[in-house]
Amino acid sequence: MTVETSLLPVLACLASLLAIPAIIAFGRRPNLREGVTFAAGAIKLGLVLMMLPGVLNGTIYEFRFLELVAGVGLEFRVDGLGLLFGIVAAFLWICTSLYAVGYMRAHHEPNQTRFYAFFALSLCATLGVAFSGNLLTLYIFYEMLSLSTFPLVTHNGDKAARTGGRTYLTYLLGTSVAFVLPALVYCYVKAGGDLRFAAEGFLRGKVEGGEALILLLALVFGFAKSGMMPFHSWLPNAMVAPTPVSALLHAVAVVKVGVFCVIRVVTGVFGTAFLAELNWALIISWAAAATILISSLIALTQDNLKRRLAFSTIGQLAYIILGVSLLTDGAVVGSIMHIATHAVGKITLFFCAGAIYVASHKKYVSQLDGLGRRMPWTFAAFLLASLSIIGLPPFFGSWSKWFLFVGTMEADQWAFAVVLIASTLLNIAYLLPIPLRAFTKPLPPGDHGQDHDHHGAHDSHEIHGEAPLACVIPLCVTAGLCFVLFLMPGLFHRLAELMLVVTP
Repeated sequence: MTVETSLLPVLACLASLLAIPAIIAFGRRPNLREGVTFAAGAIKLGLVLMMLPGVLNGTIYEFRFLELVAGVGLEFRVDGLGLLFGIVAAFLWICTSLYAVGYMRAHHEPNQTRFYAFFALSLCATLGVAFSGNLLTLYIFYEMLSLSTFPLVTHNGDKAARTGGRTYLTYLLGTSVAFVLPALVYCYVKAGGDLRFAAEGFLRGKVEGGEALILLLALVFGFAKSGMMPFHSWLPNAMVAPTPVSALLHAVAVVKVGVFCVIRVVTGVFGTAFLAELNWALIISWAAAATILISSLIALTQDNLKRRLAFSTIGQLAYIILGVSLLTDGAVVGSIMHIATHAVGKITLFFCAGAIYVASHKKYVSQLDGLGRRMPWTFAAFLLASLSIIGLPPFFGSWSKWFLFVGTMEADQWAFAVVLIASTLLNIAYLLPIPLRAFTKPLPPGDHGQDHDHHGAHDSHEIHGEAPLACVIPLCVTAGLCFVLFLMPGLFHRLAELMLVVTP
């Protein structure tokens, strides 16, 4: 491994931040405003991809500046894990930006300029987390993401949005301030002022026994964006946000930042070898297993489509935490790959949920009978993404589940293999009935293309077919990736494997 000082990580983070003044300036000219958004997305993705050849060849890109406390400043560092997350977030931001154009215009949403501005800010924070080189930088961008996504969650401005936003901010800021901040200070003291992530863990040999367990629990549960129970309620409550927010921030950016932070804690703060010696990580494994099963059972009971997907997300995130806490090579690779496989599948499902609402104003599973005949592209994409989330070949999600299964065998933890099997069966039970009822059941009697709310009240909205093209194209692209990336998983597998190599 070689280390190269480079501004590329900083520029990749700043690309969307620097676009905000132009987004605001063109607030009254939507085409230009959204053109700036696409341009910033393309530049951000381009800067991220410029680092790909070097990282694949063993180069780590670093940049340090602005000392904040003695010996610790803002530090950017791009390795395989960070680059994988950066590629996923940057690419899917472009897809979501196109989707947002169709969704926001179709709904004539107010405050669209504010929406795009905070959208860009949140992507800056996400890349900041992905490319953080030490625990302090990670914490700063983590909090920045919480604050920048709050206006997105509360975008609708109604009572439900305000309530959901308060829950969102209370959980995320409350847990990070109560747990992560004290743990960060303690780590700083115990590590002698060095908070840089290291392959062997910067705390190895500096903490032991009970204090190591307390620190581990504080950091894992304090990064509540990971959705671990009992600190999970913010996620289904945040589904009051517009679907583009739910799609990117709650299928990719926000929730993946949570599990990304947990992976960094396990691999860079403690180190897998050190945690294996302490044998404390098994506690996290059991907590993740419980989250997987409980959230999947709750998802079965949800009639609201976005809430069903939200509880599905909680369980899928716990797969990542379970894998990395098993501490074996296969499980760690599976966890890191699941960041990508789940992101592509789940963003497709959220895109479909939003497209269904745009075209029909239907948001409950029980209302979807026969709708597949009117929206074949949307429900076909939903079916493909569901099969990927379930983990069936030939779809992208099968690769990460394969490595997670391998990891349970390597760790000789058969109980967790059973949990993964049970969870997969529950995935089938709460996902597949949605497209099946849309394609196989007839339209309800008297439903002639008009919607009824959940209590049967009439709505004059006409169902003419698919949502606007700007909504349908992104969901078809991401659904297609669920299949294409099954055939070409090598890039993501290689980036995940780089985390198994000892780095300087």
